Amino acid sequence: MELAFAASAAMYGGAALAQAANGAATAPGEPAAAETLPSVTVTDHRGAVDEAPPPAPGGQVGSGARMGILGNAPVMDTPFSVTSYTAQAIENDQARSVADVVAMDPSVRMASARSNINEDIIIRGFQVPSGDFALNGVFGLTPYWRAPLEAVERVEIIKGPSAALFGMTPSGSVGGVVNLVPKRTGSEPVTRITASMSSKSVLGGHVDIGRRFGPDDAFGIRVNAMHREGDTRIRGQSTRESLGSVGLDYRGRALRASLDLLWQKERIDNVVRQFQAGPTLTAIPRAPDNTLPYPGYGWSDGRHGSALAKVEYDITDHVTAYAAYGRRKLNWGAVAANPVILNTAGDYSYFGGWQRMTVESESLDAGLRAAFSTGPVGHSLALGVTRLDLEQQLGFYTGFPPGTSNLYAGLLPVTPSIAGIHNPLRPMNDSKLSSVALADTLSFMNDRLLVTLGLRRQKVEGQSYNFTTGLPSGARYDESETTPFAGVVFKLRPDISLYASYVEGLSQGETAPTSAAITNPGEVLPPYISKQKEIGAKFDLDNRMMATVSLFELTKPSAGISGSTFGVFGEQRNRGVEATLAGEVARGVRLLGGVTYMDGKITKAATAQLEGKKPIGVPEWQLNLGAEWDTPFVPGLTLTGRVIHTASTAVNATNTLSIPAWNRIDAGVRYAMKVGGKPVTLRLNVENLLDKNYWGTATAGYLFVGSPRTFSLSASVDL
Repeated sequence: MELAFAASAAMYGGAALAQAANGAATAPGEPAAAETLPSVTVTDHRGAVDEAPPPAPGGQVGSGARMGILGNAPVMDTPFSVTSYTAQAIENDQARSVADVVAMDPSVRMASARSNINEDIIIRGFQVPSGDFALNGVFGLTPYWRAPLEAVERVEIIKGPSAALFGMTPSGSVGGVVNLVPKRTGSEPVTRITASMSSKSVLGGHVDIGRRFGPDDAFGIRVNAMHREGDTRIRGQSTRESLGSVGLDYRGRALRASLDLLWQKERIDNVVRQFQAGPTLTAIPRAPDNTLPYPGYGWSDGRHGSALAKVEYDITDHVTAYAAYGRRKLNWGAVAANPVILNTAGDYSYFGGWQRMTVESESLDAGLRAAFSTGPVGHSLALGVTRLDLEQQLGFYTGFPPGTSNLYAGLLPVTPSIAGIHNPLRPMNDSKLSSVALADTLSFMNDRLLVTLGLRRQKVEGQSYNFTTGLPSGARYDESETTPFAGVVFKLRPDISLYASYVEGLSQGETAPTSAAITNPGEVLPPYISKQKEIGAKFDLDNRMMATVSLFELTKPSAGISGSTFGVFGEQRNRGVEATLAGEVARGVRLLGGVTYMDGKITKAATAQLEGKKPIGVPEWQLNLGAEWDTPFVPGLTLTGRVIHTASTAVNATNTLSIPAWNRIDAGVRYAMKVGGKPVTLRLNVENLLDKNYWGTATAGYLFVGSPRTFSLSASVDL
């Protein structure tokens, strides 16, 4: 097993048997069946090394998720807030990237425009760049700017800092972990062909093929290929995307292994950029037309390739060794401009540049897991080591002439040419993140009480460079830190879990500026330690709906200049309440989403006037609630809808600028039928049904315009 967790295995097996029993139950009003029970075949077959836990009732979320060094664990057994969105939810939403999936989660918001160079998100008020996503539990391997989903079985979102559980993320983000679980072939073969179209004229096709073969179907292969291109709803914008993936796995009795190969190519013309608020701006102007590509020119062109090999071996019935090794390479270039809003009339200036970047990374994850007992106490012990080596090169040309425009003018300037411009690549950053972790989950009272204790020793090495010269910038970074974590789960009943946890995150400390005005120029600060405390309750209601209610407090230090000294003088604290639910509330009616209240505050600041202010990009209220209804009057017809609400949000540190609250309504319909004996599913989704113009914001204060009304239509057939 991925986790030598006897309790977890029992729960998964029990869930499967319970679902089988429910499926065979007598419907109300029907006569009782004869005293004949369905046959049950019991085997000792073990799943793949990285097989996702089974879906929860309703099929929209998983019953478990990967919890770093702890491995796969049932949601009801984890002392953290976690949601695992399934392939079914991804397909029914016609999600193209993680940006579509986060529209289902009340604690997550976009931190950039959908068709920007990158798609970053905000979890519990702290930004998580797409480069910090994990692939099958390993950092440094996902597509760097945007994560497509055609090859993904699950999108797992674990709330809060991750360093203690997963190791430090590449850029040190602490809001949470997004883990992408690759598709695998189950017991049934898969041959699915999907044709799609989205407004304005983006046409696409996706082929998904999976087979098992060999003795006892031990070998599996899953192949996905996708291409789409055309003009979007954004004026003058076009996109061209391609993806290919191969997932191989071997499921033996003692040995299990997998290999994932992923290739992605993406080109966007007329990318949408984020705005900065000018220093003299007194108020944020009303949101402009959402179909304009501000500032109106540029392109982004990237190619990504990664490979991840994993293996695990059962040394004994109670001890399992595992190892994973992966590599990634990105080649990317973009011509884009950064606009600055100057006044309430919507005038803005912009300055453009040509960026080139390569990113190469190498990841290692290995360890041991053991299950044993000491008297009445059960143990699930885990020992793991990780290492991530990352090298970035950058070329940056800024010689394009600046310009001015207006938010409401609708002008599209000509994209500058890069012909004949010399823009060499030079070193930008090298970093090495290595760690060793030890954790033990102790089980008491026949697994009713689970206590998890662990710690991780993390070493952070890095060197920054002046990319205009290629020479080192400041001293080499070399620091270490130990981060603990602890969690308690008490099962009040089999369907109610109470939990509490404490976990720490880690971010690389900054280097003091080299300036005569600074008393400690060039000083390298130790890593920042972020802390999260959380208590909550989880409910498995009648084996039909899962719900979580949690209270959390997340704090993160920050650096700045106090007097003439550069140091860690700031701290942001986000306290909140989060309630989520997923599953069937009535026959044929499913809900997915929830609500989050956050009280964000700057508790410490280098400038005393900023203490007590609201953090940038942290609204008080966020609500996401989606519903599906399988109509009784037309079998196979399902109506869907979703409402998203985000409260007013501060845009600058002094809280003198803010964006108003915004609401978005999405709607859809799908129809499942059979044509020639083959299952066919038609889907129509509409994002931003009422075509509202609204501002979004990042935690750095950047503004972006929400996406316009977009229709997505697809037809899938299983051959």
